[in-house]
Amino acid sequence: MAITVDPDVHAKVLDAAAREGTSVSAWMTEAARRALVVADGLAAVAEWERANGAFTPEELAEARLRVAEELAASAPGVSDHA
Repeated sequence: MAITVDPDVHAKVLDAAAREGTSVSAWMTEAARRALVVADGLAAVAEWERANGAFTPEELAEARLRVAEELAASAPGVSDHA
């Protein structure tokens, strides 16, 4: 597969891959994988809302809090003993 990337994005991808100590191909594959997971999640939410109605502001706030907590718990270098 060959792709064209805007010059400003290209430079950022090169920097990100170097920071993570990985190849550009591996970095791009992981970025695409994450984008596909997000797209699948958004499609699942849309399907659920079609069947059950839109989430309430309270439900959305609770979901955002849970996601933030999960991200904080899985962040590298974060310790429970801080």
